[in-house]
Amino acid sequence: MDFTFNDEQLSFQDSVRAFLTNQVTPERLRELWASDSGRSDELWAQLADLGLTALNVPEEFGGLGLNETDWVLLAQECGYAALAEPLLDSLLVGAPLLAALDDAQRGLKAEWLERIAAGRARLAVGHPDNLLVADAHVADLLLLGSQDEVHAVPRAAVSLTHSVSLDPGRRLYSVSWTPSAATLVASGEQARALWAGAFERGALACAAQLLGLAKRMVDLAVDYSFERKQFGKPIGSFQAVKHLMANVAVLIEFAKGPLYRAAQSLAEGHAQAALHVSQARLACAEAAMLAAKNAIQVHGAMGYTWEVDLQLYMKRAWALDKVWGDRALHKARLCRALFEQGLATGAGHTFARPAN
Repeated sequence: MDFTFNDEQLSFQDSVRAFLTNQVTPERLRELWASDSGRSDELWAQLADLGLTALNVPEEFGGLGLNETDWVLLAQECGYAALAEPLLDSLLVGAPLLAALDDAQRGLKAEWLERIAAGRARLAVGHPDNLLVADAHVADLLLLGSQDEVHAVPRAAVSLTHSVSLDPGRRLYSVSWTPSAATLVASGEQARALWAGAFERGALACAAQLLGLAKRMVDLAVDYSFERKQFGKPIGSFQAVKHLMANVAVLIEFAKGPLYRAAQSLAEGHAQAALHVSQARLACAEAAMLAAKNAIQVHGAMGYTWEVDLQLYMKRAWALDKVWGDRALHKARLCRALFEQGLATGAGHTFARPAN
């Protein structure tokens, strides 16, 4: 069994990394923080030109028809750059939810998925488990509802109240709206299944971003450790500083396996995909939180200041640690599987396939 990414996936990742490195710089992030919307129509158009807005849209609606194993590497790069645009919520959470609607909603699906693929529309997903909706102010369509209903609501039909985030790059809103038969697109068991799938994709996207953020914070700390000198030597030459970064590097490498397995599990509809997502979410969050802690130790207190780039990525990591289920929720899911459901563990079961 081959667990490596293919040349096309790696090449696409390289292209996205190069684009984001050049276009989503720390200086641009600060500019967006200071703007009214915090978002850039120009940048969104560039993402569309790169093909990213067509990523998860089915081919019949003008998309690329890719799955979770294709976009997990790209989500990492979005995290590494702390991309503020709602690309992941629109494409990796919202678009598959729309695509999974039944044939009774085919007209709605065709209209919005074609617009999304072309970069002419953005989605916001108000999952019932998330109290606030990210990027509702720039969304053309909002997917809202309770656990038993999914509603597709145009932006003009909602009222928004801004809520300040720890990370100024995240724009969060309380959404007031009136459910109606005209906005209802799924109910009952279908709605619960749609929200469950959206939650797993959202948690996986969050985990991938956290892993990218961990790598970015390590890179910043390493660069700083070679510039900052004490006793006539770069602080990066001191063993204690090396150990701080080495400890994070180990967690980053250990988190990659669970993350990529979770992506494959979702793509293949594995029976234990939710557990794999929770393991990935926990592993990536642990790496990101330790990266933030140790990078601050390398920088000293100045790492918190506005002028230092580290705070851009540290605040994003702290914010993402609390969305699409916090660590307590994902630990609880794994604990129930291990101690109440008797989940088989160990090397002999790692790659076992469920019986058909």
